[in-house]
Amino acid sequence: MKKYEGVFILLSNLEEEVRNSEIEKVKNIITDRQGTIEKVDEWGQRKLAYEINKKRDGYYVLINFTANTDAVNEIDRICKISENFIRHMIVRDEN
Repeated sequence: MKKYEGVFILLSNLEEEVRNSEIEKVKNIITDRQGTIEKVDEWGQRKLAYEINKKRDGYYVLINFTANTDAVNEIDRICKISENFIRHMIVRDEN
């Protein structure tokens, strides 16, 4: 198991229930594959550095977790399929 840090940008106009279910979906993928979630930090709505798909704002969420590559690959797949995620990035935490 390796440590990872994932940043997820969701659509800013999502209802709170939908946004929470998308975040919960990512957390469930981690825990279902024997990973552990260390910290979930919701930064909230922020202005994007540049326009993405005609969107200027996004809802940022940072998740620090420990998991195997199978969980990371599944999170990546789900984020690419879902229309609610604008962008996501998962990097290995060396600390």
